[in-house]
Amino acid sequence: CGPRGVREGACLGRSIAVGRAGSAGPTPTRTPPGPLLPEGGGWVGRGVCQRTRGPGKERSESKSERPQFWGRDYQGCLRVAGARRGRVEEKGTMATLLLLPLLLLLPLLLLKLRLWPQLRWLAADLAFAVRALRCKRALRARALASATADPEGPEAGCSLASRLAQLARQRAAHTFLIHGARRFSYAEADRESNRAARAFLRARGWDGGPGGGAGATGEGERAAQGARDAAAGSGAAPAAWEGDGAAEAGEAAVPLAPGATVALLLPACPEFLWLWFGLAKAGLRAAFVPTALRRGPLLHCLRSCGARALVLAPEFLESLEPDLLALRAMGLCLWAAGPTTHPAGIGDLLAEASAEVDGPVPGYLSAPQSIMDTCLYIFTSGTTGLPKAARISHLKILQCQGFYQLCGACQEDVIYLALPLYHMSGSLLGIVGCLGIGATVVLKSKFSAGQFWEDCQQHGVTVFQYIGELCRYLVNQPPNKAERGHKVRLAVGSGLRPDTWERFMRRFGPLQVLETYGLTEGNVATFNYTGRPGAVGRASWLYKHVFPFSLIRYDVTTGEPIRDTRGHCVATPPGSFSGGVGGGGGAGREDWHWRVEWGQPPLTPVTLPGEPGLLVAPVSQQSPFLGYAGGPELALGKLLKDVFRPGDVFFNTGDLLVCDDQGFLRFHDRTGDTFRWKGENVATTEVAGTLEALDFLQEVNVYGVTVPGHEGRAGMAALVLRPPHSLDLMQLYAHVSENLPPYARPRFLRLQESLATTETFKQQKVRMAKEGFDPSVLSDPLYILDPAGGAYLPLTPARYNALLAGDLRI
Repeated sequence: CGPRGVREGACLGRSIAVGRAGSAGPTPTRTPPGPLLPEGGGWVGRGVCQRTRGPGKERSESKSERPQFWGRDYQGCLRVAGARRGRVEEKGTMATLLLLPLLLLLPLLLLKLRLWPQLRWLAADLAFAVRALRCKRALRARALASATADPEGPEAGCSLASRLAQLARQRAAHTFLIHGARRFSYAEADRESNRAARAFLRARGWDGGPGGGAGATGEGERAAQGARDAAAGSGAAPAAWEGDGAAEAGEAAVPLAPGATVALLLPACPEFLWLWFGLAKAGLRAAFVPTALRRGPLLHCLRSCGARALVLAPEFLESLEPDLLALRAMGLCLWAAGPTTHPAGIGDLLAEASAEVDGPVPGYLSAPQSIMDTCLYIFTSGTTGLPKAARISHLKILQCQGFYQLCGACQEDVIYLALPLYHMSGSLLGIVGCLGIGATVVLKSKFSAGQFWEDCQQHGVTVFQYIGELCRYLVNQPPNKAERGHKVRLAVGSGLRPDTWERFMRRFGPLQVLETYGLTEGNVATFNYTGRPGAVGRASWLYKHVFPFSLIRYDVTTGEPIRDTRGHCVATPPGSFSGGVGGGGGAGREDWHWRVEWGQPPLTPVTLPGEPGLLVAPVSQQSPFLGYAGGPELALGKLLKDVFRPGDVFFNTGDLLVCDDQGFLRFHDRTGDTFRWKGENVATTEVAGTLEALDFLQEVNVYGVTVPGHEGRAGMAALVLRPPHSLDLMQLYAHVSENLPPYARPRFLRLQESLATTETFKQQKVRMAKEGFDPSVLSDPLYILDPAGGAYLPLTPARYNALLAGDLRI
């Protein structure tokens, strides 16, 4: 075979030889390049497939018919091979033409098989899962580095103290905090917290030797001691240690023990952070007390967390004057965070801290025995009773450092935070999340909707953290120039309703809204990383692999999960839900579908499938539930056992969520807020969302009230008008009649100037329900539904009495 034959044979698929015992022709002089076939089949190169011959069978073709690659007739072989190649190419073209329609029909096939809705978001699910795994790996490495660091060094000990010391070394000059005209770098924040830590350590009776520990010189300590002596000469410092009766007797109280709890009653300000970080470095527990609490609720919070000291803002002293006697009777050390005319027995903690040296504090002082140990108390909002002190572990502090990393923020971002620091969203997610990425935070003591966009422009804000109704306050403001010249690219938070979401994006966009869900004491969180309006997260199998949770069926009447014959809970199936509000049939529920094209009408009503289910999450070492400070009875109902298998334990969030056929999670209602009327379940959030679609209503709070002689609770809606509109009862009735089933239509209306909310903008449903609908007690205008007449009528004393007597039907 000549060179040309070799080349052309190679083009056909390397050389082909058929070897058989006794066959004619020369033997190849080189090993052929191809896989060996079984005995009787010879070997074949990669270009041509040849059928193997079974044992005992002879070839049908004669020797002359076989192509002779190694003889003189290779030209005939090329003609045969060329014909075969043409047929192969023709078959390949035909196969491509046949496969092309199948490929085009594949999405429709997946849609019919209900697989496309899940596969559509696979890329986003995979990207977030990878980000979450990287975040977990980074936090694990950070915890390991802290545990193996030099115990005398500042980067050992608890994760919060070590992270701040690490940033003070790595990003010393980078701005950490902006508050008004004041700016603090990471190095300055570390030094301020070191001074606060030494002031608390002195109250503990700790003596670190010369310099008070690592990093301080003896000369600096002597200068600081002179400043403390000067402060003691004024009589302010010794009074700080005095407890019950000690101020009068002049005896010093027992110093704070290691691990003691110090309560902070302060607004959102830099001093709050220095004292919080200082407590962490000193190995003491902080308790964040809501600033609005006074009298009984305040004393209850301090007792429940076992506080041994209280640091309060000077501006709160006047309102706390009636409580001071009871506070001293509890044996508390009392400090004020700043200079003021103090009552007897209250010292200036900031003055004492300023007299301390700012050298690093040894890390072993803050090192916990276990990462599960409690390092902080955050109180629940108390919308259904007195606040409870939720235990926050060192593990949760470490996990919260990854919050903004999961949200897609970076260290060059500027985060706007106008939330109270005693709330988890402000402290753990806002501040600790900022420390996790080493970014800058703009801290506002109080949210101002009118000043928000000017602040964003002034400080170059790129990320905004919201909660509750803050976005609603922004869209209700009159237009201004600053709202279009900002650099905000990401809004992160929870509680944004779909109607506000639409208005917010249409007016202030384009920017990304990342809605999240979580609880202070909970062990589960969700992220709406796709930006789907109205959703709080995803229930993809990838996400649930990283952050496991489940939705189980729940009986609103009994207030318990529904269990099968084996005693196990039943998971709610996604899709196929077409009932009315609360799941009882009727007009059907609606979801908002986002249109990608900017400037187009962004919302189109589509059916939202899914059955409301109770959100639960497995309790494990990686996702623990620590409960509350106080007796174990406070955690009753928070843990569910034997959920899916004997012996398992799940955390009960107390929230009902809906999962649609695409895997998106939407908040449905609180288990206590959903009420039953006319044998049907009514979700307050869904009724409120329907009413808020009316242009003359600005805010709506829906709750259930007890009506004598009637089973269940009747719906009542507190309304706030949008200026300058007036209440249109005819339009309101027509709207609810068209969009709500009969059982879900509010029976009572209450017109108010503003809704009662907590400081974290949660609506006060329990208090409103207790106030009822008696026109002789309430001064607000009241209205009652007349189903027979098809209208809302003023609720007069005569109609109220007729209702109680059974003469008026609702």
